[in-house]
Amino acid sequence: MAATLAMSSFERPYGQGRRYFENIVSLLNSGKGSEMDLSELERELKKRGQELMRILLQEHLDSRSPGRCDEPVSGADGVERPRVRLQERKAETVFGTVQASRAGYGQEGINSLHPLDAELNLPPERYSLELRRLGAEEAAKNSFDETLETIAKTTAGHIPKRQVEELAKRAAQDFDDFYAMRQCKPGKDDATGPVLVITADGKGVVMHVQDLREQTRKAAEKRKQKMGKRLSQGEKRDSKRMATVAAVYTTDTFERTAEDLVAEASCVIAKAKRPRPEQKRVWASIEKSPEQVIEDAFDEGCHRDPNHEKHWVALVDGNNNQLDILKRMVREKGVDVTIIVDIIHVIEYLWKAGRVFHPKSGPELENWVRHRLLGVLQGKAGLMAGGMRRSATRKKLSDEARKPVDTCAAYLLNKSPYLHYDRYLCLGFPIATGVIEGACRHLVKDRMEITGAKWRLTGAEAVLRLRALRSSKDFDEYWAFHEACEYKRNHQDLYAGGVVPPTSNSPLASEHSHLKVIK
Repeated sequence: MAATLAMSSFERPYGQGRRYFENIVSLLNSGKGSEMDLSELERELKKRGQELMRILLQEHLDSRSPGRCDEPVSGADGVERPRVRLQERKAETVFGTVQASRAGYGQEGINSLHPLDAELNLPPERYSLELRRLGAEEAAKNSFDETLETIAKTTAGHIPKRQVEELAKRAAQDFDDFYAMRQCKPGKDDATGPVLVITADGKGVVMHVQDLREQTRKAAEKRKQKMGKRLSQGEKRDSKRMATVAAVYTTDTFERTAEDLVAEASCVIAKAKRPRPEQKRVWASIEKSPEQVIEDAFDEGCHRDPNHEKHWVALVDGNNNQLDILKRMVREKGVDVTIIVDIIHVIEYLWKAGRVFHPKSGPELENWVRHRLLGVLQGKAGLMAGGMRRSATRKKLSDEARKPVDTCAAYLLNKSPYLHYDRYLCLGFPIATGVIEGACRHLVKDRMEITGAKWRLTGAEAVLRLRALRSSKDFDEYWAFHEACEYKRNHQDLYAGGVVPPTSNSPLASEHSHLKVIK
């Protein structure tokens, strides 16, 4: 009787999985299992556990096959598909390869439809969406070679190297639609800080010549290497295309004085704790123009603050093109924005100018820079520019020797409309572009400048989008949206009225013995 009961239990659904599980238990109870150390047990259970999951998944697919429909199946073309055949396909999953036998509804001369594929949301290519998700996350972090290695070590799935980049492109294709969808929803909670910051910068990425922007590509094609195997001094090995990096976040005000900042920089007093950026979104595009990226940033700001109740601040590094775009965008969007040039770039110009008067590092150079920095922070940029020029003239420096001084002075005068740091500090606005500088580094440089990397345009754009989703902590929400888009693209849009007919689990082959299996 016991043997009969045991046999009948394995005839229940998922019988093969139950038997395989019992084999695992038997191994653990065996003498061989007792001799294994922890590491050996972990490796063995991982391998067998993945196979157990594959078997269970396969049995589940078998239980849902062939996915017959009790109602007519018509495509988006309006043509009914009365011919029904069993068709098999394989799918590569995180547990390994499985196979599905499903009913294909067709008509002579037109494509078949597979309602079970829609029910399972199977992509048209072999690789499951979950395996693609893992590949996308890894490709965002590491090189494609390392992505393959990670997938091989952590799953039982297999993706050929040539497919990894293509799947990354597929994974990132709904990026713009995802953020457009979020912007259609009500604005975010007003409980965030009263300052809304938009900031942008650029970072070069080494590209294949055919994917450079037109002007750069023409210059690269004209450039001839002097020697066949080596580069001469001043020659560039590769040409770059600029990726525009943008960030939008909110923050609390943080009031301080010019004296406080200079004292902190001189380590006279400890740095005060700054408010942290809230709801920070960072992204980069090498495909879009800087104008498009900055417009996207303004759209994100309008979504967060639709009534323009916050103080809008635009932080830039002084790039004239970015300043022109910002000013034009302010006019077009009708938003009151305070444009601020980053103080860090101002300090770099001051150090270069200071070395004209004090070439050796030491207290004299530090004091010279400290005095001018304090003046700039007090809103006296023009006064500081004139003073350093007069000092260079009194010393009768040559044009070449005084060049850093004149460059610094010209920078202070040209950017003076955006250097009212005394007012910015009083209002508690941020005056440094640390957020966007960090984004350029971790979003672009850390991944795109892997040794020897040279990118194609679509591949680089896809990786930047995936990295942006992870950096903004939006990846999980995006992936749910992406899977819904995949369902609509690959299945829903193929059916009449966008409605996929429901399937039943009735055995198609037994009821329709004329069905032919198509492999």
